[in-house]
Amino acid sequence: MEILDKIAQAIFEIKSYPEKDELESVAAALIQKYPCLKEPFGVTGYEGWKTSIKYKLGNYRSKLRQAGCNEVNVNKKRKGGGEDDSPFTLKKAKRGEVNHVPDYPQHHDDSTLEEERVSLVDEMKKKNRNTTLIEQNMELTFSLRRREVVECQPMVSEIQERWPALFCCEEISKEFHRVTSKDLLGTFNASLDKFGPGLLKIYRSKKGAFGQEMEDLLDQLDDQTSDIVSHRKTAALRGLPIYLCEDATTFFLKCLDTDILAPVVQGASVAILSVLHDEADNTTNSSVTSHE
Repeated sequence: MEILDKIAQAIFEIKSYPEKDELESVAAALIQKYPCLKEPFGVTGYEGWKTSIKYKLGNYRSKLRQAGCNEVNVNKKRKGGGEDDSPFTLKKAKRGEVNHVPDYPQHHDDSTLEEERVSLVDEMKKKNRNTTLIEQNMELTFSLRRREVVECQPMVSEIQERWPALFCCEEISKEFHRVTSKDLLGTFNASLDKFGPGLLKIYRSKKGAFGQEMEDLLDQLDDQTSDIVSHRKTAALRGLPIYLCEDATTFFLKCLDTDILAPVVQGASVAILSVLHDEADNTTNSSVTSHE
């Protein structure tokens, strides 16, 4: 029992709901390290350990659920009529989700975090927003927000109504870091540095097959004499829709720095927006990602 308890705790720290092959690898590693625990019956010698680990881990999750652990509480089966009779599916952490459903901060519960959420909504309605307050409250209410997203699986429009601050450019990156512990823009730029040159080689080798649009894009790149690295990244991104034979008119958007932003990004689920100086033609001032 002591062995099983420690194994269950160690597994849960890594993954709350391991797959069958993962449990099997744990059982196999156990008897490999401690041959004296090998079972005298069966082919593998660890089938009994595998089953015991499975049920011990289930009991361990039940204890955590009773203690109020959010990560397992979202998978609590509920009895009753209506939608609760729908097929039960486990809400397990997806790949890369380090903080799936974290526990509430100390001295906070549903009611106190809901008050902080309401104050966030009120702050977002102001013309002059307190960015420091917004950042602090978004960090504080992360556990409540994750529980809503994982447990209720709301529509994007509902999330936008309840958590308007989440759709700010800065908070998108911060929320990604809270969930995965990775830098969103840093990871994207590193990947673009890694795969950009290869994409440009592909474009050049097959530019005749993609018509005049691809040729114009590569000719513009060849004409550049300054900030070549930046222009290569831009060409790698702009060439992707052409290479995939997709319409990029709703993805690559442009506006002047004096334009109203809302009409420009209306209808775009995800887009790259280039903000241009009013006095210069097609001179990029900055790029942002638009999410609706």
